[in-house]
Amino acid sequence: MIKPYIIDFKKLGASDIGYISVNEGINYVPFKAERVFWTYYTPEEVVRGRHAHYKTEQVLIAVAGRIVVNIELPNGENQIYTLDRPNIGLYVPPNCWHTMQYSHSSVQLVFASTAYNEEDYIRNYDKFKEVYPK
Repeated sequence: MIKPYIIDFKKLGASDIGYISVNEGINYVPFKAERVFWTYYTPEEVVRGRHAHYKTEQVLIAVAGRIVVNIELPNGENQIYTLDRPNIGLYVPPNCWHTMQYSHSSVQLVFASTAYNEEDYIRNYDKFKEVYPK
């Protein structure tokens, strides 16, 4: 079973001129991104995500603000990650239930391994537990 892990994108620059992080040469994203999207202005009391994917892999990046990501693996193990630096990504493999809670100013960038397909989503937690019993 592949588990989520942190990706440390190389940070180039300095505080007096600013920074850049790239995904070039060394491919930090472990798949070819078929879809890229971003979320922003999410109220802090809103919990997003609340789903798993059968096939889609993702890398989540908080390019601004803070995002707390809760992940439940198929075996029931829970992991919590706080993304609060724009050069840090979180790899989320398929088959992981995940939720995200944002600071209001946060902007989340997501690289996804597949194009949008509603059939790839498990949107009901009870269904997730049925598909992946402990």
